[in-house]
Amino acid sequence: MILPIYAYGERVLKEKGENISSDYPKLKDLITNMFETMYSADGIGLAAPQVGLSIRLFVVDTVQMEKEDKPDFKGIKKVFINARIIKEIGDEWKYEEGCLSIPGVRGDVLRKPVLLIRYQDENFEWHEEEYDEVNARVIQHEYDHIEGILFTDKLAPLKRKLVKSRLDKIRKGDVKVHYKMKFSK
Repeated sequence: MILPIYAYGERVLKEKGENISSDYPKLKDLITNMFETMYSADGIGLAAPQVGLSIRLFVVDTVQMEKEDKPDFKGIKKVFINARIIKEIGDEWKYEEGCLSIPGVRGDVLRKPVLLIRYQDENFEWHEEEYDEVNARVIQHEYDHIEGILFTDKLAPLKRKLVKSRLDKIRKGDVKVHYKMKFSK
């Protein structure tokens, strides 16, 4: 089932997510629905706050990026539950990011190229893994969502001023997208 994606301005996007346990109601259905929602919106990551749930869960699929012009790139398709970034390593690099909750707004965000993360998978097995470059960036972006941080919070001050009117329009529901969205009242 395709879920509505919560738009910029919804309070849940600024809340820090709560840990969940294996008895979280209908978790398998939620994970399936999150992947389906992400694909229907042409996304490569989706966090639970973006579908209205203030919990520490996000999904990532960068495998679909393997077809692009990077033949040596190896994507991932994973579920991250109760994730904690342990360490971020390297010199920050700039990359233009966007977000399904903030359609039509893009901007350069600085992030470190390597991260070490501890998380549970959909079977609540613990993993501690290292990711780099684009995989690390997508994980960092989705991780920020479960921490109540949006990529726009990380934009340079001048860029934030330049996108303010577009953010206000999104908050008011004045945006056209090809996927279901929920806007602030």
